[in-house]
Amino acid sequence: MTDQHIPGPLWEAAQQFPQTAQWNDSADIEELSQSVAMGGVGATCNPVIAYGTIKKHPDVWEPRIKAIAEANPTWGESAIGWQAIKDMSVEAAKLLEPAFQASNGYNGRLSVQTDPRLHRDAKALADQAVEFSELAPNIIVKIPATKVGLAAIEDATYRGVNVNVTVSFTVAQAVATAEAIERALQRRDAEGLPTDTMGPVVTIMVGRLDDWLKSVVDRENRFANPGHLEWAGIAAAKHAYEVFQQRGFRARLLIAAYRNVLQWTEFIGGKLVVSPPFKWAQRVNGSDYVPTSRIDVPVDDEVMATLRSIPEFVRAYEVDGLTPDEFDTFGATRKTLRQFLAADADLDALVREVLVPAP
Repeated sequence: MTDQHIPGPLWEAAQQFPQTAQWNDSADIEELSQSVAMGGVGATCNPVIAYGTIKKHPDVWEPRIKAIAEANPTWGESAIGWQAIKDMSVEAAKLLEPAFQASNGYNGRLSVQTDPRLHRDAKALADQAVEFSELAPNIIVKIPATKVGLAAIEDATYRGVNVNVTVSFTVAQAVATAEAIERALQRRDAEGLPTDTMGPVVTIMVGRLDDWLKSVVDRENRFANPGHLEWAGIAAAKHAYEVFQQRGFRARLLIAAYRNVLQWTEFIGGKLVVSPPFKWAQRVNGSDYVPTSRIDVPVDDEVMATLRSIPEFVRAYEVDGLTPDEFDTFGATRKTLRQFLAADADLDALVREVLVPAP
């Protein structure tokens, strides 16, 4: 971590509102280094981001992929690609160690996502979460907010893994997974196992909820103010934040999947994590915005009226809007799981091109 900082709204927000932790939505070393200099104290990653990072830096990663293959001659494409992701994660985690130590494990964590191809097997997800958590002291592991994922989240947390809930778009998913984490933490407390250095988070992918609702509005041929649809994820996440505070969950909310700057500004002041992709962090930090606490500012009534007229938004907004059985079939869940699975396939193909290039 550098002692120098990059001035701007991100740095100012980090100083004025330290309870609002700023993470970088990428494990790219170049981006993460700049994020830390702008006040960042953590990072997240997923299969799409990891694939993009490897593809962005072929001069770095193609030789490393070849070296991994040479050191492990019986490994297939998937194992080689995932080893590259593990290596990337360990190196990124090193940059965050000062924040990790300064916060006693509350921040300074690097997210590694479980293999989406395991999404039907709770034990396999939890076992891989334990494996990934041992890569570095400050690793936090992503597990999806599906019905199977709920069981894996509780199991992994009980086993001492710091979990970052992902593939999560709704208040119902956020609350159910926070309850699963809390049950596991209470079990650890009852058995005298440490919890004071654990820092679980529950993600709401606000922009992906917006994306899904826009597609629903288009499919249903609804007449709706398009500007109001930009607030759907914000409204759901603000409601989830209220519930988390009321119920005293130890897990924090994490705001991810940015589509507009409001998805950063509207959460400043909250005891949560904001995790914009680096391009959005740069856009915010290059502006003249003055950070202001807006977590307690409600979404405009007119906007809420538009959103509440859309049944799919109501399902996403209400605490009981979805049952765990419905988590897997919610449109945003299916779209995101498919994208993560496709990224796995893309990474396999990238490794194949490196190892067996076309003649």
